[in-house]
Amino acid sequence: MNRPAAAVSTVGLAAAPARWRVVLSVFKLRIGLLIMLTAIGGLAVVPDGHLTALQGIVLALSVLLASASAGAFNQFVEADSDRLMKRTRNRAFASGALPRSAGWMLAIVALLAVAVAAAAWWVNGLAALFVALGALTYAVVYTLGLKRRTPWNIVIGGLAGSFAVLAGAAAVSPQIGPLALLLALVLFLWTPPHFWSLAIANQAEYAAAGVPMLPVVVGTERAARIVHLHTLALVLVSLLPLAFGAGWVYGLCAVLGGLHFLRRTQALVRTPQRSTAMASFFASMVQLSALLGGVLLDAIMR
Repeated sequence: MNRPAAAVSTVGLAAAPARWRVVLSVFKLRIGLLIMLTAIGGLAVVPDGHLTALQGIVLALSVLLASASAGAFNQFVEADSDRLMKRTRNRAFASGALPRSAGWMLAIVALLAVAVAAAAWWVNGLAALFVALGALTYAVVYTLGLKRRTPWNIVIGGLAGSFAVLAGAAAVSPQIGPLALLLALVLFLWTPPHFWSLAIANQAEYAAAGVPMLPVVVGTERAARIVHLHTLALVLVSLLPLAFGAGWVYGLCAVLGGLHFLRRTQALVRTPQRSTAMASFFASMVQLSALLGGVLLDAIMR
C-alpha cells in the first residue's frame, strides 16, 4: 500500500536535516571553529598594522573553510581505518552514508582553492600562503605522510594550528613579530598533549586500527609522563609573551589555564586511565580557550 503524499512529504522534510548533518559532519567544523579562533588570536596579537572588518571576516572564514577541506580530506582518506575504531566508525565516509567518489574529492579540493583565493584577493598573499600551509600540513603531511608511520605524527601535524596563527598575524602586517611567533609556538606545543590525551583514552582502538599513536608505541604510563612534561613546556612557553609586551590579563589567563591543565596531566600520570585522559583532554581545551581569551582581552584593552 502506498503512503499518502502528505506522509511522504513529512518524511522527506524530516530526513533533510539529517542529511545535512551527515554532510556537515564530514568537515569537522568543531575543530575548524577552534582553528579559526586561533587565527583571530593571530589577528589580535599584532599591536600595529591595519585591517578592515571585511578583511578580518574573510581571513577568519578562509581559515575555517581551509580547515574544513582538510578535515573532509582526512575522513575521505581514512575511511577504511575509521571503520576499525568505535569512535570513528560512524563517520560519513566510513559508514557509507556518503560515497567516496571523485565528485567529493573535487569538492574538497575546490573548497581549499576558494579559501586560499579569497584570502589572497581580499587580504594578502602571505596570509593566503599560511592558510594553504595549514590545510596542507594536516591533509598531506599528517594524514598521508606521518599518521601511520611514526608516533610523533601529531607533533609535526601540530603545525597546522601554528599556521592559522601566522595567517591571522600576516593579515594585519606582513612583518611577523615576536608575539605572533610565540603564539604560533604555543599552538605547536599545545597540539601534542591535547591529542595524546585523547589517544591514551582510546589506546586500544588505535592499536586495533594499526595507527602508531604514542600510547600504542610506548604504553599509556610512559605516554602520560610525556604528556605531563610536554604540558609543562607548553605552560612555560605560554608565559614568554609577557616579556614582549603581552598584558597582565593575558598573563593571568595563561597562568590559570596552564595550572588547570598541569593539574589534570599530573592526575593522568598518577592514574593513567580513560577517565583521567579525557579530563586532561578537556583541560587542554580550557587552557587554549583561556589563552585566546587573554589575547583578545589584551587587544581590547590596548
